[in-house]
Amino acid sequence: MLSEKFSHFLDKPLSPLAKAFPVNPNIITFIGMIITSSSGFVIPFNLFLGGILILAGGVFDLIDGIVARVNGRTTKFGALFDSTLDRIADGFIFLGIAWHFFNINDDIALYLTILCMIASFLISYVRARAEGLGISCNVGIIERPERLIFLAFGCLTGLLFPILLVLTILSWATVIQRIFHAKKQFNNLHQ
Repeated sequence: MLSEKFSHFLDKPLSPLAKAFPVNPNIITFIGMIITSSSGFVIPFNLFLGGILILAGGVFDLIDGIVARVNGRTTKFGALFDSTLDRIADGFIFLGIAWHFFNINDDIALYLTILCMIASFLISYVRARAEGLGISCNVGIIERPERLIFLAFGCLTGLLFPILLVLTILSWATVIQRIFHAKKQFNNLHQ
């Protein structure tokens, strides 16, 4: 998972820029959500531009955390706000992809998009629910950063269907992986 391995990788090199950027990280989060969400209205008509918007929004999603950490402005509300806006943006991306496949009359790809969207929301839900019950559940093959890269790549190259197929399989595998990980953690607590 990229976020686990590289979540703070850019903090140090971008620290001077983040310190010189005295903006509330929640504003950066909101702008990123608007940019990423707008891809959902562009993808049905221009896949390439939609892919660019996904990547641009992803940059804001990266920067907000760095600005918050470097400036000592991390808060529980900020984490909740960020996660919530991520789900909104993801929903619009999948809406745009579904709309694209609807426009070209590809029912199989449309259903696949819906399956992928459900899995992507479940990935976040299982982790949040497990953590709410007191256990760590930061495992899995794929998370949001990888998902955005996959979807942007699919849009930019026009290979959206095969990318979506792989992403759907990996996303459902991650949901199952997290459920079994949580079950194991709960079993260990009761021994």
